[in-house]
Amino acid sequence: MINIVSIVLSGLVIGILARFFYPGAVHMGWVLTIGLGIAGSLLAGLVTARGKLGQGFHMAGWIASIVGAMVLIFAARLLGLG
Repeated sequence: MINIVSIVLSGLVIGILARFFYPGAVHMGWVLTIGLGIAGSLLAGLVTARGKLGQGFHMAGWIASIVGAMVLIFAARLLGLG
């Protein structure tokens, strides 16, 4: 249960930071922001191919997650979803 709560909280923080750093307005609610942060983290994990869950806090992982979420915002805008 603690893992789910930490995933949701980190997804929220990553999603908010991605929306903050992305140029232009990003209109979405809290649930989509959390989903964006979680999906950005998953995308960053797939790209970096680390596959190591629960290895603690690493600044590079957070930065990669934020960049991954920003890529998802860009892709959604290209597809006309956002």
